[in-house]
Amino acid sequence: MIETKEELEAIKKTCQAMVTKSAGLSAGTAIIPVPGLDIGSDVAILMRIIPKINSQFGLTPEQIDGLDTESKLFVMTAISNTGSKMAGKYITQNLIVSLLSKMGVRVAAKGASKFVPLIGSAVAGGISFTAMKYMGNSHIDDCYRIALAALEHRQLERAVETNAVIEAEAPTHTDDPHSHTS
Repeated sequence: MIETKEELEAIKKTCQAMVTKSAGLSAGTAIIPVPGLDIGSDVAILMRIIPKINSQFGLTPEQIDGLDTESKLFVMTAISNTGSKMAGKYITQNLIVSLLSKMGVRVAAKGASKFVPLIGSAVAGGISFTAMKYMGNSHIDDCYRIALAALEHRQLERAVETNAVIEAEAPTHTDDPHSHTS
């Protein structure tokens, strides 16, 4: 469980580096002029990296199931509020293909550009890199917002509990026999 904002920032940077590396792999595959190869590669890359990002932020279905009921409800509400399609979910090929199809214009442009000799492959690689980086970083941003909200919620709960304990332990005027109120 993430305990500090600094830890959360470090996780975000680690995940961004993973996305950049994966985007580079996607671009490399896109340069190869075989129709369909890049889409299959993108699906495989995303099926590998999205669960890793979820895991880093504590947002896999298993991690969420391990939370107490109130925390689980809070995290699921935060996921819903961000509109994330991948946080807290089992990542399936159908889910990835569906999300890629929503980026259809980029994918179609990438596929068509391959048929323009030399320059087309470079364009396809650039489009692939940009699309993969966009999808990955968007997911990281969603996970970051969810994890930050959960962290702030836990910190607030702790502060309230600590304050309640302090108030419960504080002597009241009626408890003190030497107290003289006017």
